[in-house]
Amino acid sequence: MGGYSFHTDNVRICVIMVGLPARGKSLIAQKIVRYLSWLSINAKCFNVGNYRRQEMAHPTADFFDAGNPEGERLRKIAAEAAIGDMFRWFEHEAGVVGILDATNTTRKRRDWILEICRARSVEPMFVESWCDDEDLIMHNIMDVKTTSPDYVGQDPEQAALDFRNRIRNYEKVYETITEPELTYVKLINVGSQVIINRIQSYLESRIVYYLMNLHIKPRCIWLSRHGESEFNLLGRIGGDSDISARGQEYSRQLPRLVKQSVGDRELTVWTSTLKRTAQTAKYLPYRQLTWKALDELDAGECDGMTYAEIEERFPEDYAARDNNKYEYRYRGGESYRDVVTRLEPIIMELERQENILIVTHQAVLRCIYAYFMNVRQDQSPWMEVPLHTLIKLEPKAYGTEVTRISADIPAVSTYREKGQSSRKK
Repeated sequence: MGGYSFHTDNVRICVIMVGLPARGKSLIAQKIVRYLSWLSINAKCFNVGNYRRQEMAHPTADFFDAGNPEGERLRKIAAEAAIGDMFRWFEHEAGVVGILDATNTTRKRRDWILEICRARSVEPMFVESWCDDEDLIMHNIMDVKTTSPDYVGQDPEQAALDFRNRIRNYEKVYETITEPELTYVKLINVGSQVIINRIQSYLESRIVYYLMNLHIKPRCIWLSRHGESEFNLLGRIGGDSDISARGQEYSRQLPRLVKQSVGDRELTVWTSTLKRTAQTAKYLPYRQLTWKALDELDAGECDGMTYAEIEERFPEDYAARDNNKYEYRYRGGESYRDVVTRLEPIIMELERQENILIVTHQAVLRCIYAYFMNVRQDQSPWMEVPLHTLIKLEPKAYGTEVTRISADIPAVSTYREKGQSSRKK
């Protein structure tokens, strides 16, 4: 039902991450998984470090010295376990894009992975993050020392020192990718320059297009629904109604909430073309942009109706939407999948930007939130995104941190559980 149609029946790709520690590889790997999963492509990351931690939970930098045979042996075992699980996933769970998240800094290690991929008829694609931006490296070191499972419970300064020594051990043997016969993308200082070599399939080109829009600088995304609207009070969907008196109060309080969370950082506000989002963002003292792609899901013939009216007039449609809300398309309108399709340029632009506040609508925010939180598409239409709440998303190497800030201004609930009677939305 609309959306992208990728012919992935016979395509299996192993994305092999390459690069020194603190170059954002894990963050990039997680972003690729999120993006492909968001487009309903079966993707999964296999982090070799997670396998290694089963044998060696808190290694020192010496463990990663190429001259340490025991460290080398355990790291090879971890890589074999990750690759083994990846190929079982390809075979038994219809995997399409598996991502091997590790340093893979030597040609010898990469050749070994290549041989395995070719023997299993899986397309190998290397993604190398090459970085000499000291500010970015230092930020990643500071991030890793506080979020990496390798340094849980350790003194932060000792963790940072040990991590720098680990990087030096890898630098001794690091060989950047230069082989002309390989399929690879080399990201230089993530976003400054991109080198592309022998991209051969449509799906590989989609991954490349996504990677070309990435940066891994620290930033936050803030999300807010518009203030309570007159249609919300009436239980009607869609439309272009004004915000209610309580919605206006939220509009006046929003600058304070945003300032407390954003601080002195620069911020750009994005709204839809519908007046309830513009009215909500009215008092925000930041640059504002309007996006048609952020308009609410089009309810077609049901626009302006209550759920009770929809159930009475179109009972089969009402039941079908409950059964598969992500794929169901309103008569003459849209499905959640359609919304994801039109939001892809928004996601690409979000990845290019730094600090953004999006003031938009329930269905649209569910789709954007699902992207950042890697929520399954069949679950995304059922997520609760309350009115008069500011949501802060902070992407990190090992996941996205979420903070919800309530304005403590009453509003109707527009949330309706699956199978719930049409008396509530």
